[in-house]
Amino acid sequence: MKVKHFNLNVGEQLFKALGDASRLRILFLIYKNKEMCVSDLELVLDFTQTKISRHLAYLRNAGIVNYRKMDQWAFYSIKDELSEFIDQIFRYLSKDPDLQNDLKIYNTLLSNRELAANRLLLGQTNRWR
Repeated sequence: MKVKHFNLNVGEQLFKALGDASRLRILFLIYKNKEMCVSDLELVLDFTQTKISRHLAYLRNAGIVNYRKMDQWAFYSIKDELSEFIDQIFRYLSKDPDLQNDLKIYNTLLSNRELAANRLLLGQTNRWR
């Protein structure tokens, strides 16, 4: 999908939003994982919840990300109409050492979470035998 009504004002908002390393790091994790919740971003980036929320609000106000609430969780994703634009940016930036380290931390946390979930399931299964 193409960005509708792209003009200088929209371009200015987008580029200002993308002009901060913390927002780029947040956006990169969302881009790579399709969707992220605030608590996972906090763990990976070692930012406070306040800092994450402030940057996500900036990205949301710039029209870059969507969010959905599920109970107490807020999940963020890239707006469909900007996916090609964001894809092009991260094709150039994806080899950045900081971004790669963030992705490595996320994958480690994810695998640990999966291992813990599997252990929990195995423990429950063994109790029922």
